[in-house]
Amino acid sequence: MSTPLLKICGMLHPENISQVAALQPDYMGFIFFKGSKRYAGVVLPEVLDTLSENIKRTGVFVNETLETVLQLVDKYQLDALQLHGAESPEFCQVLKLKLKSAIKEVQIIKAFGVNEAFDFSRLNPYVGIVDYFLFDTQTPDHGGSGMLFDWQLLQKYSLDVPYFLSGGIGVESVEMLNRITDPRLFAIDVNSKFEIAPGLKDLAKLKEFKSRLA
Repeated sequence: MSTPLLKICGMLHPENISQVAALQPDYMGFIFFKGSKRYAGVVLPEVLDTLSENIKRTGVFVNETLETVLQLVDKYQLDALQLHGAESPEFCQVLKLKLKSAIKEVQIIKAFGVNEAFDFSRLNPYVGIVDYFLFDTQTPDHGGSGMLFDWQLLQKYSLDVPYFLSGGIGVESVEMLNRITDPRLFAIDVNSKFEIAPGLKDLAKLKEFKSRLA
């Protein structure tokens, strides 16, 4: 199994964005949910223009309207969309069709909060529509809890769709991550455990984490 890709989410401050970009993560996440402490609607599009083409600019949305999502795809030239609310398969399908007219391919990542009661059959209608799933800790706040969920629950995941693993992952999680042998694990998504303040990332911790991922 190859090393999973790295997504650093919840970026906010221009200088910090530039510093984190120098670490060459594969995805950089910008949260366009107004209820978030890391709301990126205040970030100027020019800040994202400085990012390397190798970094996928990812917009994170929670139950947003189709029109707003498409406007922000255009405004920030997003490469990927992470849908972190209760977006239906029908919504994702319409979004996918609308994105086909975009100049570049835009990936769709559908996020789900996982706990002991999570029913993985909920994912079936999204197959063939979304590019990836993202499994996060189930919280009322749509992520950012800083808490791990029980990764053993992913043994119930039987689909072939690759996924991002999220939720409370920090430097101390590296050994556990390196023991995962599931070839469907596509990327690791980190956020709050690497912060000095909401939206401000600790470069030293990120460097250590990235260097230790097998």
